[in-house]
Amino acid sequence: MSEFSQNGVVATLHDFSNRDLKDLERDLKKFSKDRKMELILPCLYSELEGNALPNIVSEISKTNYLNHIIIGLDRANEEQAKKAWNFFKKLNCPFTILWNDGPNLLKLDKELKNYNLAPQELGKGRNVWYCLGMAIARGEARSIAFHDCDILTFDRRLLAKLFYPVVNPLFNFEFCKGYYPRVAEGKMNGRVSRLLVTPLLTAMEKTVGHNDYLDYMKAFKYPLAGEFSFRRNLMADMRIPCDWGIEIGILSEMYRNQASNRICQVDLADTYDHKHQDLSIDDQTKGLSKMSIDIIKTLIKKLATQGNSFSLETFRSIKATYYRTALDMIDIYRSDALMNGLKYDSHMEEKAVELFALNIMKAGESFFENPMDTPFIPTWSRVNSAIPNFMNRLKQKVELDNEKYKS
Repeated sequence: MSEFSQNGVVATLHDFSNRDLKDLERDLKKFSKDRKMELILPCLYSELEGNALPNIVSEISKTNYLNHIIIGLDRANEEQAKKAWNFFKKLNCPFTILWNDGPNLLKLDKELKNYNLAPQELGKGRNVWYCLGMAIARGEARSIAFHDCDILTFDRRLLAKLFYPVVNPLFNFEFCKGYYPRVAEGKMNGRVSRLLVTPLLTAMEKTVGHNDYLDYMKAFKYPLAGEFSFRRNLMADMRIPCDWGIEIGILSEMYRNQASNRICQVDLADTYDHKHQDLSIDDQTKGLSKMSIDIIKTLIKKLATQGNSFSLETFRSIKATYYRTALDMIDIYRSDALMNGLKYDSHMEEKAVELFALNIMKAGESFFENPMDTPFIPTWSRVNSAIPNFMNRLKQKVELDNEKYKS
């Protein structure tokens, strides 16, 4: 049975395993009459050929409360795009695909570049941002949720619990973040969250002093979870990072825009496994190395916007404090693993910590070298202000692609 603790900063909605899925879905079906729900699925074409996405589509097809599904398709040529439309026909719900590499959407992206409003990097953040734009342009959803497409352990209970807090009219939550244990195949996963984010937040607090934002970030049980849901009033002004800092960036945006009593986190699963990234020790442009740098930069920039000053000495202090804190946590995780009969490789854990410590300095150097760098994609409100008819044309182009390739 789940524990029932509350941290007092962000409401935690637990799963005590005494409410069955059919009961949850019955409520969601009832809510959907007045509160339409849309799901965003940002995916790579390669995920259509993997083990996770076919099961995700199968599970989603068993639901009856979704109004629409928006699928962001990345890294697909025309032949692959045609296959994608055929693949998603298995869904029992209306869906729309954004073929992000297609000529129609590339032309719109080029137009945004001319206004300096386009996402600066390819990746999940860009994909989610365009999908949000489509959801706004459609104008039907009262609530939106999105989750990754590489979840190997996905079942539809995860989706029901993700939507429930923001669609139940008796709740006041505007934004919901998922969490779960990262244990699979007899070992602990979630290295970036365990070995970077948690000890780094502690190190930052010790270095810059007590900070309400850091308290808020520490309140999330799994800040790097890729599952979110929110009400429609948040969509137009949501700032989405285009790099690996997307999860931290969105949480930071909620801190800026919402009262904490409108934010919650929900227990989504007893177990969770997805595609694992390489550590990429020798290449900071890939894998967990790039991810860690992007996350660190996002946290630094958020603290800087609150008036905190940083120097190279500050980053050296954060690095040293982080390193000691992370090593202490490795000892705790080792004990936890042994207590639960899990495999634990202390050597690889320490190699990860050494890499993350080094990347704190790299992120700090990048912060000094690019002080005007803006990690967030402009909001859709700004796009609409700069190019008033852009969202209508986005909807039209997406619908033209779907009419052409769905048949």
